[in-house]
Amino acid sequence: MNLTIYFLRHGQTEYSRNNAFCGSIDSELTPEGLEMAKAFADAYSSIPWTAIFCSPMRRTVLTAKPLSASVGIEPQLRDGLKEINYGEWEGKSPEVISREYHDDYIRWSADPAWNAPSGGEMAVRIASRALQVIEEIKQNYTSGNVLVVSHKATIRIILSSLLGIDVGRFRFRLGCPVASVSIVEFTSHGPLLKVLADRTHLDEHLRNLPGT
Repeated sequence: MNLTIYFLRHGQTEYSRNNAFCGSIDSELTPEGLEMAKAFADAYSSIPWTAIFCSPMRRTVLTAKPLSASVGIEPQLRDGLKEINYGEWEGKSPEVISREYHDDYIRWSADPAWNAPSGGEMAVRIASRALQVIEEIKQNYTSGNVLVVSHKATIRIILSSLLGIDVGRFRFRLGCPVASVSIVEFTSHGPLLKVLADRTHLDEHLRNLPGT
């Protein structure tokens, strides 16, 4: 049996609902976000889980909680799974950032791998810290199912790195809506993407919420 990692993005927050940048802000889940976490647990609790790894932010911990309680596995918190730090852009909309930090925003939009949000992190930095966690998982769990609960940019950066996609293109190559699941199996030929951004575990009204 190969190692399979399930990458789960946290449920809806006020910032995801309003399409505002939220990295280092330690936001809560909305009531709908809590519903999403429970829906994931209901759909996936029958899987024989080996371990759960989680960003230490409240929105990810709360998303992991229902499944953790259901299967009796305590999440292992790792700073490397945190979201990109958006620096001075935290809490602002793309429209505001484009107006107030226009040149930085243009550079970051063109290549976020090597251009950081004003006062924030480059994608190559996120790739470095997040992939250390993936390597830890691979070293400690050579087979079984491992859940990783993280964030929109971080998951896309991890997937891009594993699949050989230019990290500078992570925003334009891979989708990752709230509460979506992407599945990677580690075979003898390397990482194999089995599922990308699946949300079929959510009821239709949760899948169709605006700004997710």
